[in-house]
Amino acid sequence: MQIKVMAWNILHGGNDIENGLQHVIDIIREIDPDIVLMVETYGSGKQIAENLGYNFHLCAAEGTPLDDKSTNLSIFSKYPLGERLTTPYSFYLGGVEVFIYNQKVNVFANWFHYEPWADRPEQLGKSVEELLKWEKSGKKYAMVQNVLPYIKKYIAKTDKVPMVIGGDFNTPSHLDWDENTKAFHNGLVVPWYATKVLKEMGLKDSYREVHSNPRIDPGITWNTKEKMDSHRIDYIFYKGSIRPVKSETFMTFIGDPLAIRSKQFIYPSDHGFIVTTFVLE
Repeated sequence: MQIKVMAWNILHGGNDIENGLQHVIDIIREIDPDIVLMVETYGSGKQIAENLGYNFHLCAAEGTPLDDKSTNLSIFSKYPLGERLTTPYSFYLGGVEVFIYNQKVNVFANWFHYEPWADRPEQLGKSVEELLKWEKSGKKYAMVQNVLPYIKKYIAKTDKVPMVIGGDFNTPSHLDWDENTKAFHNGLVVPWYATKVLKEMGLKDSYREVHSNPRIDPGITWNTKEKMDSHRIDYIFYKGSIRPVKSETFMTFIGDPLAIRSKQFIYPSDHGFIVTTFVLE
């Protein structure tokens, strides 16, 4: 039994270009995921779900209007939804139970702050130790610390209930800054904390499980025209009785055409997205 999961930061509710929300809808329809982990929903989720026929969960306090423009995270599902998996930090971590036939899966959407950010961290003139200290100097590290207890809580249940967490982590991966790629990173091998801590807790990076060599498959989801700032910063992690059998990333610049299965779509976001197909075992 397979499920296709998509994680996408749609940028300000998809409203930064003309007809952007419709482009979001068209792209999701073409990808046809079973579950969508959405970032920067900002009030657009209800309309997207109604257009596409998904069950919709808004990661916010219970009773929050589904079109509230101040809300960040949301989850869409073709399958029935169960209990809310709430945290005090619903702007950057929230979840819901999804029932895939007789199997319950705990599904979370996530966002970490981009600070501190550098287009090319390897050119900051810092050692590995200094880069790791720098990584902890901004808002991202505080967010990670806030949500770790809640992530641990559901990891502890994965012997019975699989867990999927995905979204915009705004950080490079320690798996992409290894011995294979140090020639591209000024000779540095950097165990970036924000992804490594998840691995140490038992979560697996679905894209790297399928594509183990970052030189061959960089999986870029962030890039800017006329800059050198290509990174993979959007992820889908998992743990439990599921395994990824396919994982793809899609990326182009905002306002440019994106090709999906030979069809062209105007791209409404500054982030690429990831799609991972899992087998439930």
